[in-house]
Amino acid sequence: MIKKACIWITKFIASFVILLMVYMLMAWLLPQIKVNNNFTETLGGIPVYVYSNGVHTDIVVPVNTIYKDWRKEFIPSTFKAVDTTFKYVEIGWGDKAFYLSTPTWADLKVSTAFNALFFLDSAAMHVTYDRYPPKIDVNSCKKVMISPTQYQAMISYIQKSFGSKVVLIPNRGYDLTDNFYQATGHYSFLKTCNVWTGDALKTAGIRQGIWTPFEAGVIKGISK
Repeated sequence: MIKKACIWITKFIASFVILLMVYMLMAWLLPQIKVNNNFTETLGGIPVYVYSNGVHTDIVVPVNTIYKDWRKEFIPSTFKAVDTTFKYVEIGWGDKAFYLSTPTWADLKVSTAFNALFFLDSAAMHVTYDRYPPKIDVNSCKKVMISPTQYQAMISYIQKSFGSKVVLIPNRGYDLTDNFYQATGHYSFLKTCNVWTGDALKTAGIRQGIWTPFEAGVIKGISK
């Protein structure tokens, strides 16, 4: 019995290692295979920023344009300290339990990470108001200028991630200028926050890799 158990455990570990190696290989290879290779920026278009904190990516867009006023969805009065001086809004998608229970990496629990990786938790949207656009950096922030049609496609993608309506998760922001909202879908090792960002960019016709589970693939994918 003990021998059979050892054999089973060995096979399980070997299978897990092989799957992990395949995953990492695909995570390296697929971001390098680009779609929307003919993308060119639109002179005088709408500025869209893709920002990374080193692990997670967000999309940053103007608070108000003739195509979209995000204040109608993300009502400033529902934030602790947002006023008319805030000109940009940062939007991201991720695992709800991870978002709400892990404000810092020191708060991360094994159970939270496990559930996030294996489709066991629902998703949430994280929205932050910013006074200024993020600082451009080759490794952490890219800016692209897109056409109205492309921006409207991105707006539609983002709105669908909130479901049929925007539903605030009350009193759960990290700071004075951010809030969390209910979202569609489930986070997993197949659909990470960075896959969500990459798909938003692809929907808008912006150059990206086929699959972008890690933040570096999203940031680097924008450039030729």
